[in-house]
Amino acid sequence: MDILNQLLAGFATAATPINLLWAFVGCIIGTAVGVLPGIGPAVAVAMLLPITTKVDPTASMIFFSGIYYGAMYGGSTTSILLNTPGESGSMVTAMEGNKMAKNGRAGAALATAAIGSFVAGTIATVVVTFFAPMVAEYAVRLGPPEYFLLMVLAFTTVSAVLGKSTLRGLTALFVGLAMGLIGIDQISGQARYTAGLPELMDGIEVVLIAVGLFAVGEALYNVLYEGRTVETQNKMSKVHMTKLEWKRSWPAWLRATGIGIPFGTIPAGGSEIPTFLSYATEKKLSKHKEEFGTTGAIEGVAGPEAANNAAITATLIPLLTLGIPTSNTTAILLGAFQNYGIQPGPQLFDKNSSLVWALIASMYLGNVMLLILNLPLVGLWVKLLKIPKSYLYAGILIFSTLGVYGMRQSAFDLVLLYAIGLLGVVMRRYDFPTAPVVVGMILGPLAEAQMRNAVSIGEGSWTVFVQRPGSLVLLVIIASVLVLPRAVRLFRKAPA
Repeated sequence: MDILNQLLAGFATAATPINLLWAFVGCIIGTAVGVLPGIGPAVAVAMLLPITTKVDPTASMIFFSGIYYGAMYGGSTTSILLNTPGESGSMVTAMEGNKMAKNGRAGAALATAAIGSFVAGTIATVVVTFFAPMVAEYAVRLGPPEYFLLMVLAFTTVSAVLGKSTLRGLTALFVGLAMGLIGIDQISGQARYTAGLPELMDGIEVVLIAVGLFAVGEALYNVLYEGRTVETQNKMSKVHMTKLEWKRSWPAWLRATGIGIPFGTIPAGGSEIPTFLSYATEKKLSKHKEEFGTTGAIEGVAGPEAANNAAITATLIPLLTLGIPTSNTTAILLGAFQNYGIQPGPQLFDKNSSLVWALIASMYLGNVMLLILNLPLVGLWVKLLKIPKSYLYAGILIFSTLGVYGMRQSAFDLVLLYAIGLLGVVMRRYDFPTAPVVVGMILGPLAEAQMRNAVSIGEGSWTVFVQRPGSLVLLVIIASVLVLPRAVRLFRKAPA
């Protein structure tokens, strides 16, 4: 009953005119970002992070969340009509959705994607509502050794899972950790790694790193390396489903939701894995196997889209309760929280209860908004695809530059922004994941403080990390994350 009362209070906050407006604008921007190929929610949120200096924390977190799950809705539009996924989670949707569009069934594909996203997103939000407080209630009992190892777990999982190579992921993480050490040591008060530059005494702004790596880096990479491609668009048809298509879609939505939610709550590499699993499940269970890969099976669109949205919504559980980001965008959202001096984790539900419950309530409202925006207005979103890429990326660079300069009116910040942007280009070019950099920079100083506290508790002995059951379990999990994938690969390669 206490959870329901807090949720009602959250609705009262989220339903104020100003917060509804921020949710609506976030959903619109998110959908547009999803529709435009190559611009993901991480880029959009990073580019808009500078607004956190001016906007109320609750309003801005509602806004950023709207962008996050709005992009998942919009990504299906380009997947179906252009065979170009707007987001990596929409890759599987393109496989059957585009074939449906080529056979004159684009409207049905878009309808099942939008409604499936709404169903999965709503169910996942209910899970967040009831499950997140339980996780926070347990996690609040953890001490410094457990907190430190939780952050090490975040480092290892994000680095090992969010890239194609664990070595590259860990390299990116250490770059972030090094950036996090720049500035004044929080215990000794000594300046560290500032190279004698007074501008670095306060450290590097998380906003600057995020905007440089994701927004500027993405824009520069596309300008330098992406060739001009000719895109052919399938014709739109009326956005609706027949009775048979409804009958084939709803079981796929429910199955996919069950697949997507668990993957969102663990650091398992975003929504790509559950979407592929959902597609494989639907293909195996379908009574219309002949449509897969030929004319396009509606279950192959309904399932992956629902799994995608369920996983994306569920990523908020580890972010809010443990402070662990499990995707690029949640890493940026973690930075947004920290920009307000708020640290996601077990204490969040006690210290910032009104913000958390308003955010959760806004997810229910946002799902309704997105359903309304995506079904009747899909023709409007399709027109965004006519914007020339050169204008689009020029706009991103201008907006990012103005946003970062507006924070402190510092020319040094702009030099640093474009230096980090070039680092982002190099990382993208050589397949280094960028999320571990942000995670390392944000959580690095916190991990350092918790490690020092833990060693103090152990009176200088490092055995404190194996003496407590909680920390010992976390050590085993960390070792498993690093060792098991390699062990599985070696086992598969071994001769029978």
